[in-house]
Parts: sequence; C-alpha cells; structure tokens
Amino acid sequence: MGNLSYKTQRKIIMICFLTIPLAMLLLFTYYPAVRLVYLSFTSWDGISSDISWIGLENYKEVFLNPDLFGVFLHQIPYALIGIIQNVIAILFAVILNSKLRGRNFFRVLMFLPYIMNAVAVAFMFQYVLDTTNGSLNGILGLLGLDSWQQSWLGNESLVNFSLASISMWRFMGYNMVIYIGALQAIPGDIYEAAKIDGSGRFQTLWYITIPNITKIIQLNMFLTLSGALAIFDLPYVLTKGGPAGASQTFLLKTTETAFQFNNFGLASAMSVVLLLMTIFILGLQNSVINGKGE
Repeated sequence: MGNLSYKTQRKIIMICFLTIPLAMLLLFTYYPAVRLVYLSFTSWDGISSDISWIGLENYKEVFLNPDLFGVFLHQIPYALIGIIQNVIAILFAVILNSKLRGRNFFRVLMFLPYIMNAVAVAFMFQYVLDTTNGSLNGILGLLGLDSWQQSWLGNESLVNFSLASISMWRFMGYNMVIYIGALQAIPGDIYEAAKIDGSGRFQTLWYITIPNITKIIQLNMFLTLSGALAIFDLPYVLTKGGPAGASQTFLLKTTETAFQFNNFGLASAMSVVLLLMTIFILGLQNSVINGKGE
C-alpha cells in the first residue's frame, strides 16, 4: 500500500468498504426478488426439489379467480380511511405548529400510538370492539345510543372499516409529525406577507400551506396507499380473515396460499402482483399530482 498513490489507496479503501454492503444487498434483496419472479412461473410446494415450469398459469389464476384478486375490494376501506387520516393529520399539524400552549405535550400524545407494538394495539382494540363487554358499545349504551351498538368485528359490512379505523388511530400521529416538519420548513415571511394582504386562515392554508407541502403529502399518500395494499397484522390477529372471509386481505391470502396450502408458486405470483399494484399506484399518484401542478 505504501508504494501506491493516495488516489489509488482511496479507491481501494472505498471498494473494500462498499463490497460488504453491496454483497448483502445482492444476497438479501435482489437475489430473493429475482428468485420470487422465477418461482411465480412455476408450480412448487415449497418442500420438494421438483420445480415445474407452468408459464403464466399462476398469473391467470390470480386475476381470474375472484377468491384471490377479489379480496382487494376488502382493502378499499383502508385506502378511504387512510385519505381521511392524512387530512386530519394535516389539520392537527397546522394547529400544533402554531403558538399553542402545551403543543409539545399534545404532539407526544398524538405520536404515542405509533410507537406501540402492532400486535399489542390489536389485542387492546379487541377489548374495545368486543360485542358484549367492549368499551365502545359500553360508552354508546351510557350515552343512550343503544341503536348504534354493533358487532364491530362480526359484521361483514363494518369489519374492514373498524380495522381501518384502528390503523388511522395508530398512524395519524406519525403522519402529523412528518407534516409538522414540512410546515416548519416554510419561511415565516410568506405567512406575514399573506396576513398583510388580508388573507384568512382558510385561504392561507389552501393557497400557501398545501402547495408548499405537496411533496410531503405525495410521500405520505404513497405510504398510506401502499400500506393499505399490504395490510396484514390487524386482520390476522383480530379476525383471521373473518367473518366468512369478509376481512381477508391480499397479503393474508398470500401467506395462506404459501404456508397453509403449500402453493409457493401461486403465492410468489401473488407477491409479484402486489408489487406491480404498488408501482401502478405510485405512478398514478405521481401523474395526478404532477398534472395538477402543471
């Protein structure tokens, strides 16, 4: 090394430092991804060494079987409530970014649900939404709203909205903190100029705040929608996909196909379809937002 120039030594050191991370990236990310795509064109039970090439049959099964592709309809409530979650998070971010007494306390209070374990949150809400002894039905009874009492996790038309509401409670504080960071990056001079020009609070929010945090909204919406597509923990812990498969999600169906029915080829195709759906939503969202920006 002593006979080498400084520039050459620096290149060697950089290559040495990059070798291990790149090797791990290839081994644990790109190789499994390529292997997944390959298996999606095969019929494999996950155990035997016999892997039969069947072409596009798995993808035909995914798109033509309503029991597989149709479960995406169960995830629409997650997407709708996720959009509402972002709207509420923006409103709370605007409020808690102002000179409000005790704002740091309220920020921490709103952010706490996000740091809680997902399984612990699911078990907690199992008691909240319980039909007979649940606190939600108990509160409705105390308020004289007995007609509003429901089997929140047993009603096929309500179960996905109930589960999505839990996600909103857990992730709203996380989105709020991101929006607060974006709001603090907006120069205060813009708001002062708007105030001098007679701009009201709604006009300031609509014409100054929202346009300046569009990129952050775009990021949060992508995370929200991709999370709605890949929801797994809440229905798995609380309902196991019930009642009568009403809360079955695509990812839950994928793991069931792989580990319960030992059809890893079909499960791999379902995973690829989920990835393609995520990419499609990202592209659609970018085109819509960029189109409005123009």
